[in-house]
Amino acid sequence: MPESDLRVLIEAARAAGDVARRFDGPSAKLWHKPDDTGPVTEADLAVNELLHQRLTQARPDYGWLSEETEDGATRLQTQRVFVIDPIDGTRSFIKGDDTWAHALAIADRGQITAAVVYLPMLDKLYSAALGQGAFLNGQAIAATNSQSLTKAQVLTTRTNLEPQHWRGAVPVFQRHHRPSIAYRLALVAEGRFEAMFTFRNSWEWDIAAGALIATEAGATVTDKHGAPLRFNNPKPQSQGVIAAGATLHPQIVSHLAYTV
Repeated sequence: MPESDLRVLIEAARAAGDVARRFDGPSAKLWHKPDDTGPVTEADLAVNELLHQRLTQARPDYGWLSEETEDGATRLQTQRVFVIDPIDGTRSFIKGDDTWAHALAIADRGQITAAVVYLPMLDKLYSAALGQGAFLNGQAIAATNSQSLTKAQVLTTRTNLEPQHWRGAVPVFQRHHRPSIAYRLALVAEGRFEAMFTFRNSWEWDIAAGALIATEAGATVTDKHGAPLRFNNPKPQSQGVIAAGATLHPQIVSHLAYTV
């Protein structure tokens, strides 16, 4: 990873925040995507345009994968790829909430090497570079290493507690929710929650940045089968994502119907 890649992402994320804050979420122009994958606003598109222009100018040899850009095969031919969600948590943005985020990452031959999750309304900037730890506004952060799932504070949705996902009884824990998947991963990295998981197929742009930040903070991050995550796939999805401390993660996986 070029040494300045993380700095490029940090500066771009802050610039994205400046653009997004110009829009009022509840009154922003809104469209629904034809594939029914969720809403998109004029702010999403403006941030995407800013990030594409800024990042590809800084790194013209990097590929591009973004939620708000039509995908193509050219990124599969590049060693390094930007993996971008201009606004993760668009529904929160539309409601006027402050827990939406810009999620920016760089994948190098399938592995995330630099990542930023920035919440401009809260001025919280999470960052990580491979092998260099995780940070919140420049201060080192660390995931918890809770020993007990039954006492854990877990970020997930109610649908993930349906019986078909679990082997035997659904474990009892304290459930919480944040709309942005990137922010959920960052909160595990920060140690504010012990775990997060989702079992539905997850788009790479939702999880790439947060996955590295959580990993660098000491959490274990895998798909729902317990397998390592890889990025810049032809179909840019993972089979869910689980992030938790080193002791708690295998406990979660052992309860799931997806593992043997």
